[in-house]
Amino acid sequence: MLRPVRGGNAFEETIEHILQTIKLGIFAPSEKLPPERELAERLGVSRATLRDALGELQSAGYLEVQRGRYGGTYVSSLALQGTHDAGPLDPAEVEDVLVFRGIIEPAAAALSAKADLTAAARRHLQVCLSEVSNASAEAYRPRDARFHIAIAELSGSSSLVGAVAETRARLNELLDRIPLLGTNLEHANEQHAEIADAILRGDAATAERATIEHLEGTASLLRGFLS
Repeated sequence: MLRPVRGGNAFEETIEHILQTIKLGIFAPSEKLPPERELAERLGVSRATLRDALGELQSAGYLEVQRGRYGGTYVSSLALQGTHDAGPLDPAEVEDVLVFRGIIEPAAAALSAKADLTAAARRHLQVCLSEVSNASAEAYRPRDARFHIAIAELSGSSSLVGAVAETRARLNELLDRIPLLGTNLEHANEQHAEIADAILRGDAATAERATIEHLEGTASLLRGFLS
């Protein structure tokens, strides 16, 4: 289960892989995780990335750190009690949202990059990017949604805007079930900037690729926490 991550979203995939090992009983509640060096090697990530992931999982209540002779990182005894779950969830619903989003949002980014953008359209995207980049934790998800919808707006397709907005509403219901992770927000903001830059430069291929990578990071977190 502790297979190497694929690369583009190392932090998010590290979260996903560790959560999967916990939920599948590879590491049971109260069990100690392997040492950092071994864990980082098995996941194929840097120790800094691993520490970020472990720290966020500790804050979210899935892991706890013990000091002293038998110190180390342990799976929390409460890890499987679903503290972030708002009720029963159909795994197929999660996959449906992620698959559909993975089709329409990269297409929207590519179309927007190909569009003949007005100065007002460019300012609109830049304002939405600034708002999500500077948003507080409480305001982050609405601003994040607004940024993604703004990309679709620049495509010129009202049907695509509607599809992105509807899918984002469904996605937010899933995101509300998992904790906000500071490292993930920083990474997402970097990816947002890359996507926006590619669109404004008219680089459709980069806009599409960067969007796919960004969505895969969110998908990894949702599958990790909700599956």
